[in-house]
Amino acid sequence: MTPAPGRRMAGALPIARWEALGRPLPHLSRSLAALVLALLAATMAWSVIASGPADRAQRAPRPVVAATVAKPDKPPRARGDLALYSRIAARVSAGEDYYSAAMDEQRRSNYPTSPFVAVRQPSLAWLQAAIGAGGVRLIEMGLALACLAALWWRLRGVVTLPERLAALVLLGFGGAAVRVPLAGLIHELWAGLWLTLALLVYREDRWWPALVAAAMALAVRELALPFVLLWLAFALAARRWREAAAITALIAVFAGGMALHGVAVEAGRLPGDLVSQGWDAFAGYGLPLMALRRLTGLAYLPIPLAAPLAVLPLLGWIAIGGRLGLFAGLWFAGLFTMIALFARPENFYWAQLALPAYGIGFAFAPRALIELWRGAARQT
Repeated sequence: MTPAPGRRMAGALPIARWEALGRPLPHLSRSLAALVLALLAATMAWSVIASGPADRAQRAPRPVVAATVAKPDKPPRARGDLALYSRIAARVSAGEDYYSAAMDEQRRSNYPTSPFVAVRQPSLAWLQAAIGAGGVRLIEMGLALACLAALWWRLRGVVTLPERLAALVLLGFGGAAVRVPLAGLIHELWAGLWLTLALLVYREDRWWPALVAAAMALAVRELALPFVLLWLAFALAARRWREAAAITALIAVFAGGMALHGVAVEAGRLPGDLVSQGWDAFAGYGLPLMALRRLTGLAYLPIPLAAPLAVLPLLGWIAIGGRLGLFAGLWFAGLFTMIALFARPENFYWAQLALPAYGIGFAFAPRALIELWRGAARQT
């Protein structure tokens, strides 16, 4: 339950002081509440302008490298990331070494193999070889159900019952991607589900299940590392040394695994292999906004309506206060900033790491708007 204002202030630790506020928005002064409302309105209006170009850039045809032209005696190959991962999984399932299969398939499909992070970590392909992509999808379905149970427990005493029920519905819709037949091939879907679970199952007195969940995300997608680094910062700020030591150990294991992955990829490279054009597109925040629309139910809405709505869950998460609200708000804002700075338009699927957790914030946004309006309308 969120601590009442004034509790646990003696230690003066930053997170404890934040938690002592309860819901933070009612504590804003009249001028600050009005400023936040104005900034929110401006951001929602700007989102319509920013999302259009990002959407067009993502849909624009990519330049075709000369080597991609199929030879007359060879049938055309299915294109796209999921087709690539499916071919790799099939070869690994047939007993082939992951790196031999992955490097060959990426080379033949005109995908870069350098830098080494252009080649996915082998964990998901190994799991697919053991239980099939359908088996991975079943695990993801189980994860979605586990997230629902964790959310119901985590929101006790934090929000009202209607908000709690709405959050469950939103999480259910957000996790519906597991119903897609090819869900077991999507690395970001796997990582996003595990990070959602890590966010929801965390408890100060029992944090190891969240650590396991975060490790499962890291094992498949290195882009989960910022989540773990943020958690480490929280643990250090709260002087939770055992927790910080465990997180540091996880990061060290991950770094070692990535080093081995890099060595294996470099050993398999051939002269003439393509090199990635890099991840410094500086596409701006229109890209994560477009991604949230494309990856969620907002895709069924026109951009002038979907883009502003995509902003509201961030406000909702921040508004519930406590460690949960602060951590979620910082994680989502950080991930979207990373996408805005480094992702290319075709990398919009990075936003899947925020899902299905991000959409839950819709349930908390109405009360947040009411709190801001009341604060701005105060006569004192």
